[in-house]
Parts: sequence; C-alpha cells; structure tokens
Amino acid sequence: MAAERPPGNRSPMGEALTWASRIMSVGMVMSLPAVLGGWLDERLGTEALAAIGLVVGFVAGLTWLVRLSVGQQR
Repeated sequence: MAAERPPGNRSPMGEALTWASRIMSVGMVMSLPAVLGGWLDERLGTEALAAIGLVVGFVAGLTWLVRLSVGQQR
C-alpha cells in the first residue's frame, strides 16, 4: 500500500522538512532581534535595545505566522 502524497506531488518527508524549516525560520526571526539588541546593549552601555529587539522580533514572528496560515488556507 503506497503512502498518500500531499498536494503538489511531494513526498511526506519533503513536506515535513518544509514545515520544519518554516518553524525554525519563525523561531529565528523571533529570537535574533532580542539577541542582537542584548549584544548592542553590552557594546553601547544601554539597557533598552534588548527589550526593543524582543518586541520587534515578536511582532515580526507573529506576522510571519499569520502569513503562513493564510497561505495554507488558500
């Protein structure tokens, strides 16, 4: 019995790897601005850039997740 292929004629493993890369990308988009802000805080002697990076990363990641979900509904 052959496994049923998802739309687009991809193998199930290919589809899983596609979703894994999307999830990792969203995680990096959410976390890297905060890490960069923390690094800049240390270099510049400030205290607000990590918090700003956290907010920017959260908004960017949430926006990306919404676009992914809208794209899957079509």
